[in-house]
Amino acid sequence: MPLASDVSSKPKAGRARSHESKRGLILLFIGLMLAMLLASLSQTVLSAAMPTMVGELNGVDLMLWVMTAYILASTIMMPIYGKVGDLIGRKGLLLFAIIAFMSGSVIGGLAADMNVLIIARVVQGLGGGGLMILSQAIIADVVPARERGKYMGIMGAVFAVSSVAGPLLGGWFTEGIGWRWTFWMNIPLGLLALGASIAFLHLPKVARTEPPKIDVLGMAFLAAATTCLVLVASWGGSTYDWDSLQIISLIAGTVVAGALFVLVEFRTPEPIIPMSLFRERNFTLTTIAGLLTGVAMFGVLGYLPTYLQMTFGQDATVAGLLMIPMMGSLLLTSIGTGWLVSKYGKYKWMPMVGSVIVAIGLVLLSTMTPQTELWLFCCYLAVMGAGLGCSMQILVLIVQNTFPARMVGTATASNNYFRQIGATLGSAFVGSLFATRLFDLLAARLPVHGSVAGQAHSLTPDAVKQLPDAIRTIIDQAYSDALTPLFLWMAPLAVAAFVLLCFLKEVPLATTIERETVMENAVSEGSLLITGPIEVPKARDSEAAG
Repeated sequence: MPLASDVSSKPKAGRARSHESKRGLILLFIGLMLAMLLASLSQTVLSAAMPTMVGELNGVDLMLWVMTAYILASTIMMPIYGKVGDLIGRKGLLLFAIIAFMSGSVIGGLAADMNVLIIARVVQGLGGGGLMILSQAIIADVVPARERGKYMGIMGAVFAVSSVAGPLLGGWFTEGIGWRWTFWMNIPLGLLALGASIAFLHLPKVARTEPPKIDVLGMAFLAAATTCLVLVASWGGSTYDWDSLQIISLIAGTVVAGALFVLVEFRTPEPIIPMSLFRERNFTLTTIAGLLTGVAMFGVLGYLPTYLQMTFGQDATVAGLLMIPMMGSLLLTSIGTGWLVSKYGKYKWMPMVGSVIVAIGLVLLSTMTPQTELWLFCCYLAVMGAGLGCSMQILVLIVQNTFPARMVGTATASNNYFRQIGATLGSAFVGSLFATRLFDLLAARLPVHGSVAGQAHSLTPDAVKQLPDAIRTIIDQAYSDALTPLFLWMAPLAVAAFVLLCFLKEVPLATTIERETVMENAVSEGSLLITGPIEVPKARDSEAAG
């Protein structure tokens, strides 16, 4: 068999891949944007509808699980999608993720009680984790890091749009045709994403000389450790005391399952989260910073629309509209920083500045009261959005630039996994503390209105509006006093992220894609495995990366 350097024949002609032209790359990118929109909307659309939803299903005490169930399921699946995508290719996995997400939406649209609703969110999460990871990894497959900043910036803008469009749509459906349409709307969107993926995603094939080895044991221990950790965050101090047998057992389960997972990852040939990733300083620093940012981000976003409805007396639609300042600032800073990265190649300062701005936003939000002017509240949201837009997608880009293409899915998924762990903990801790503080405050402040305090699990915005002014004022203040101090408690996390990011090493962004490709040779009986850089023009045709 001739050596790679002796191969002179050209690759066999075939169908042009979608990334080999500017038009093809744009079509591929549109398909990925639709997939990411599905996943990001699912984390925000229910926030405005949630008070009515859980009130009708008589499950306010289970409210935090509507958010946490989805985040938990998607978190567990992220590293699995990332590693399996590196092993067998990403297109088939993306189609599976879209179908799984749509299936969960059908179950949610038909849910008759809170248990079924939570199951629906789990099924949605099984698909949602793949939608986000695979979209980010596919862009890394076809666009080099230096040019990728502008694409990642637009992907970050998808989260900005969904942070407003989600609550707005959720409020509109709740006040109109019903909250169940927050699930049914995913069916046409899912079909569009499915069609776009089938038509436009023609990606480089994975070069393999033997069947892939799936780390099933690692997946099992990872799922067990993640589930135990989230249950500790959700139940500790509320459902069970911190020193109860249940919480102590879950903590022990987290430690044991986590330790077994690490041992398995050191021994298995294809670990889903290789421990070697943590030898890279940039990966470790950005991963921890992403986890801390996730705690703050989802701790805030998950409950602000509810806060606006219950404290300020706004209807669900207006609560969604009031999130626009966050969307606008996140949109501008995400696209702007992505453009700056592609133009100048400098990126270290961006997530550092973003972390400081997030900390300032959290402090400002912690000062809110029922008497705060809405325009001032919108300004606070804009500050928070600007900070998130400066950091979220840049952290992913730094991780992808640290590893070769054959590991980009695994590295991206691992980084996102820990950020989602932060999101899970943020959502669970804030939800648990918020609910506990709220019920305690209502019980203390409504001693002569036991019937109202006793029905706290079923309170909806409409029900609160029907109460006498004196009682409604007490409830409004209780909601505010239960939630806003938690924002101040999260501000040190953003400061810690800033300190960590100071130690980043600014490695030049790659202008080529290191990839293993299969090249057919008419002289050979089989195929040669060629490993090396694929040059990508930097000028006008750089969009034709591949």
